Amino acid sequence: MFHISEVTEADEEAFIGFPHILYKNDPTFIAPLQNEIKKIFDPAANSFFQHGHCTRWLLYNNDKKPVGRIAAFINLEKAHATGTSTGGIGFFECINNQDAANTLFTTAASWLKKKGMQAMEGPVNFGENDSWWGLLVQGFRPPSMGMNYNPPYYQKLFENFGWQKAYDQLTNVIDLNKPVPERFAKIAEWVAKKPGYSFKHFTKRNFESFSEDFKAVYNDAWRDFDGFTPITSSSIADTFIRMKPILDEKIIWFAYHNGKPIAFVLCLPNTNQILKYVNGKLNLWGKVKYLWYSKTKTVDRARAIVMGVKKQYQNKGIESALIYKLKLEVLPRNTFKEIELAWVGDFNEKMLAVHYATGATLEKVHRTYRYTI
Repeated sequence: MFHISEVTEADEEAFIGFPHILYKNDPTFIAPLQNEIKKIFDPAANSFFQHGHCTRWLLYNNDKKPVGRIAAFINLEKAHATGTSTGGIGFFECINNQDAANTLFTTAASWLKKKGMQAMEGPVNFGENDSWWGLLVQGFRPPSMGMNYNPPYYQKLFENFGWQKAYDQLTNVIDLNKPVPERFAKIAEWVAKKPGYSFKHFTKRNFESFSEDFKAVYNDAWRDFDGFTPITSSSIADTFIRMKPILDEKIIWFAYHNGKPIAFVLCLPNTNQILKYVNGKLNLWGKVKYLWYSKTKTVDRARAIVMGVKKQYQNKGIESALIYKLKLEVLPRNTFKEIELAWVGDFNEKMLAVHYATGATLEKVHRTYRYTI
């Protein structure tokens, strides 16, 4: 009934373009930029190939039409971190057919097993977890840039195969039209005025300095999480190069104590509100449309994709001060109506407490699954 084959250079367009076929009647879907997805699988553009492997497959029906796709990858810097050799799968797309999904999962598992893996997690990215991570299981709304979107039936396809929940990543949203809770505002203002503390927004011209500050905070803040491996300068550079076209310097903030970096919040405009009009293709015509809609449409949501606080400074109100600084920056613009606080694991109770202290409410849940091979 189905035939699966490894993706070759000749199949690249079919792999990248398959979601356009699958979601053609789904008005909620926003096509990711095709060139950005291609870069993930390009060894010259993705530094993870320096310490990892990746393979992709396309699934066809009897009429030789694509009905599914999947990628499998091994990040050698993390694969053995937990004692169980673990690879990943991602960029899974499939028709609503359990046999089709099983074929994709089984093929990826077999490849990972041959490479020495004992388990796999998915859907994940062959890169940092700031994008393309987790299966959407709650909140089937239009995706922000870099966030996975999928039909509700994908959860059934995963769980019927035998995938088990590893953890959920929660997206909470602050409504900027509502005042922040009084207690939150008082704590934030108090911290911001404490002697020795300072706050600066990111600038592109000082990228190298901010990059080192980002690395110092990130590697301290996440060091105790299972499977953690330090982030590298090359990985940070990859991420910022990818983000450069949409960076807004004044919504990326760093906190310092006596001149040393202690925390950051990395926020981006939700340009998917404009990119939905280019249908994933930022070619010449796509750029013309992007420029046109940028002038006629308003991006009214910002997305805080990651926040980090050094262990020594956690639970001291630094997170609150950063979010408050962010809100003070965006409110006078009268453009942003919401700030999306994304990518917080359900195990990260401290950060979730900060989210809810701001008055944020739950909007989406992305689930990362685990399967023992």
